[in-house]
Amino acid sequence: MRSWYDILVMDLVRVEDAKATVAHVLAHYQADAPLLDHTDGVSAEFADWRFNLRSSNTEPLLRLNIETRGDAVLLARRTQELTALIGGSPAHH
Repeated sequence: MRSWYDILVMDLVRVEDAKATVAHVLAHYQADAPLLDHTDGVSAEFADWRFNLRSSNTEPLLRLNIETRGDAVLLARRTQELTALIGGSPAHH
């Protein structure tokens, strides 16, 4: 089994309603994701990629991590797909 090694970490993204945004993303993927985990936000794992989306406990911010099995094209495609679903804007520290 190949390890996960193409990784994108999108630091904090400011959204209007973090919980609603996470629920929207989950609704989009839950029927197709063989593995779902709600331990730290929502994590979905597919055959060749996975992601974790979690919210801050104190601010309307989200952190997105996407990983693929060495497929940079897939990483770019899923990043574009997820950022379109999430919306929002980059948070400034």
